[in-house]
Amino acid sequence: MKVERTKEMINVTMPDLPLLKKYTGYLNKIWKTKWLTNNGEFVQLLEKRLEKYLKVRNLLVVCNGAIAIQLVLKSLDLKGEVITTPFTFPATTNVLLWEGLTPVFADIDPETFNIDPHEVEKKISDKTNAILAVHIYGNPCYVEKLQKIADRYSLKLIYDAAQAFGVEYKNKSVLNYGDASILSFHPTKVFTTIEGGAIIIKDKKLFEKLKLLRNHGIKSAEDVVLPGINAKMNEFEAAMGLCNLENIDEKIRVRKKIYEYYKEKLADTDVKFQRIIASKYNYAYMPVCFRDLKERDRIYSKLIKNGINPRKYFYPLTIDFDYFKEKEINLVERSALGVARDVAGRVLSLPLYPSLKIGVVNKIIAFLKRH
Repeated sequence: MKVERTKEMINVTMPDLPLLKKYTGYLNKIWKTKWLTNNGEFVQLLEKRLEKYLKVRNLLVVCNGAIAIQLVLKSLDLKGEVITTPFTFPATTNVLLWEGLTPVFADIDPETFNIDPHEVEKKISDKTNAILAVHIYGNPCYVEKLQKIADRYSLKLIYDAAQAFGVEYKNKSVLNYGDASILSFHPTKVFTTIEGGAIIIKDKKLFEKLKLLRNHGIKSAEDVVLPGINAKMNEFEAAMGLCNLENIDEKIRVRKKIYEYYKEKLADTDVKFQRIIASKYNYAYMPVCFRDLKERDRIYSKLIKNGINPRKYFYPLTIDFDYFKEKEINLVERSALGVARDVAGRVLSLPLYPSLKIGVVNKIIAFLKRH
């Protein structure tokens, strides 16, 4: 029986892989040393090179971005409420629940799609202990306004910078704002270590605490000083990161070219674009907003049928997940998220990655113009 080959789908992202020969060079050394994990040589080297490239201090690599947030929350000993955005990937709010914290949702800015500082201040109560903001699609939040609010109310300010690798605001790494920032190195990100993530934290004492939390609280062979967890990155992932870091600037340049090509060719259509406030951007995603949810979903379905797989990043809002509906979140709070709900119902992320062919981009653009 002849099996018909299915048509290859063009996905919203595609992981960057180095030349196999380069990666196997690292693997040969791993095979010789048999040092697979537990703060290996390549993990230590990756941390040093990332600190230099990203212009940060106190960087710690971990096994993924979600656990990076979780470790930060744990290190700060937070209790009570944390103000965050509902327009984000589920991990952002899931980790708050895992840590026994109460997410309080603030609406977003209609142009940047990031949490609105004015809305944040309206949600502060005597139970609020922190703000967990997200640089959506790598676009910086209004970091100065958020810092003023955090200082005024003595709140911790944490940034989910999962998508903001290499991004700068006013020529300063966006990772240097707030008390802590986290990165994700998942294959959907600009920079990948297969799975992985990183924490950047200002306080040196907390940095040392996070090292312990990452590795079961083990200080020495016979000295376990706190209840940690296994959040370590292994040598295979670190080796992938070292390979990918070598040509990351060129990959971002290609991303920028594709991103700007989309914007140029779609300028005469009704689609709207996110307002970018970065002084240096990484072009992680290509979000566009349509007139309404009905139009967005119609175009989404037709793209899928034509072999193009965009994503509704981020729909639905996290507050609308079934397990949040069971919680004590009243209708007033849900209805107060009008901007976030509007953007979530209209946004679609189009394919964007360095190996994406310009012919495919033209096909997507032509389709949007026709429909």
